[in-house]
Amino acid sequence: MKKQVKIGDLTLGDGHIYIQSMLNIRADDIENSVKQAVELEKAGCEIIRAAVPHIGNAELIPALKNAVNIPVVADIHFDYRIALKCAELGVDKIRINPGNIGAPENIKAVAEACKKRNIPIRIGVNSGSLEKKVLEKYGKPVPEAFVESALENVRLLNMYDFDDIVISIKSSDVKTTIDAYRLLSEQTDYPLHLGVTETGTAHMGVIKSAIGIGSLLCDGIGDTIRVSLTADPVEEIKAAKDILKACGLGGGVNIVACPTCGRTQIDLIGLANKVEKAASGIERSLKIAVMGCVVNGPGEAREADLGIAGGNGKAVIFRKGEILKTVSEEEALGALLEEIEKLP
Repeated sequence: MKKQVKIGDLTLGDGHIYIQSMLNIRADDIENSVKQAVELEKAGCEIIRAAVPHIGNAELIPALKNAVNIPVVADIHFDYRIALKCAELGVDKIRINPGNIGAPENIKAVAEACKKRNIPIRIGVNSGSLEKKVLEKYGKPVPEAFVESALENVRLLNMYDFDDIVISIKSSDVKTTIDAYRLLSEQTDYPLHLGVTETGTAHMGVIKSAIGIGSLLCDGIGDTIRVSLTADPVEEIKAAKDILKACGLGGGVNIVACPTCGRTQIDLIGLANKVEKAASGIERSLKIAVMGCVVNGPGEAREADLGIAGGNGKAVIFRKGEILKTVSEEEALGALLEEIEKLP
């Protein structure tokens, strides 16, 4: 049975896949960090992480807590005293790699501080944080190396009677990431934070993340996800939502559209983009089809809640494969939105 871990008012391991992102504003710029956190929450972010590189930056934590209604995570490396300060200031979760915060007594101090305040810890392992002995054993960052490192770090926390643990094992290599998480999921019941790290700019980053995160979600693996992009973090939230929808795990509108061919007689690409934009704010789970052929459209997309199929400057609006009305190409978008409003 999956272990459940509380983070603020949320419970990782309860079956919901929580969307995360990370602030990319300097930690000492509290005003703009807070502004970005608010934007992320509005976009649908459910857990926000912030880097806290110096102990003085810990003041960012209460500022964020006062500005948003979702859990705040402190991302900490090397200096265990930063973790202690963030715990004192009310952070909801701490992300560390226990192996890089020094002596056993440092790990013990963090574990005790977090246990006292019911603050979970995410063990974050990536290619750059693998221990020297692990790399020497395996020769390079292979899936087995990630898993061994993660479980050894779990053992370090367990030694001090700490068990509110979340694990991530991220590589910039998509296949390594997938294989590592699959292997880890066979060996532990702790909640897993999914992600492919250092994926790059928005275009390729989304593709890598969709393959890596999506493959694991379709396997039933994962409890929270972060799409890592060299872009505005709001784009990470949009991508995460779309990945969840594509895997059948998220709400909102799922648009299916044919790729067009020589039979297409309307501006299907333009229409599909307009439908996607118009439906972006709809939170209910709907499947909407935008098809280019009146003959095949309703049949091929008969499972759609609603759809448009165009031909010769006109379009039909259909529901579950049944044609409701015929309209002009210019009226198609408005007619579709009207039918969405009529849905129970």
